[in-house]
Amino acid sequence: MGLKPRKFALLKLMYMTMQLMMMLNLLFFFSAPKSEVPKSIYDFKVEAVDGKTIDFAKYKGKKILIVNTASQCGNTPQYADLQKLHLKYQGKLVIIGFPANNFGAQEPGSNSEIAAFCQKQYSVTFPMAAKISVKGGDMAPIYHWLTEKKHNGYKDSDVRWNFQKYLINEKGELVAVFEPSMNPMNPEIITAISK
Repeated sequence: MGLKPRKFALLKLMYMTMQLMMMLNLLFFFSAPKSEVPKSIYDFKVEAVDGKTIDFAKYKGKKILIVNTASQCGNTPQYADLQKLHLKYQGKLVIIGFPANNFGAQEPGSNSEIAAFCQKQYSVTFPMAAKISVKGGDMAPIYHWLTEKKHNGYKDSDVRWNFQKYLINEKGELVAVFEPSMNPMNPEIITAISK
């Protein structure tokens, strides 16, 4: 009761096809380009909301406050105080907003819509990056740097909601993480900026 030659050939072909598919999957998995996480914050170049480039190397010697933003969040009014902070500490501090739609789909707009909203509602003049993801499998490399101690040398953290704040000192070291609900003009943030 041996297999008929035709059935045997069909089974062999199916087996070889499955092996080829598994090899191609492995090849794709291991050769897929992975986003590299630079060692220094100053090595990052990110797309701005207007399509230009934000080059972090320009900010050596200044403190940097990175904030994930959203235009339809209970924390959205923080844009006003971020702008005040930007004006008060210009020359010493750079604020960079990173719009993200990770929490409650509260940043659904396109980059041009986000830029228009920030300008019209809050007269934002600090740099705004293009919309990114700040958590999950598609997290932007800069947020890997901000949230993983192996990259930032400071601590591991999770982005808990819109308007979480990361403070980087003049040497490019992450030195503080502030909760999303903390107002940018909070004395704790002001003290950390003033050090």
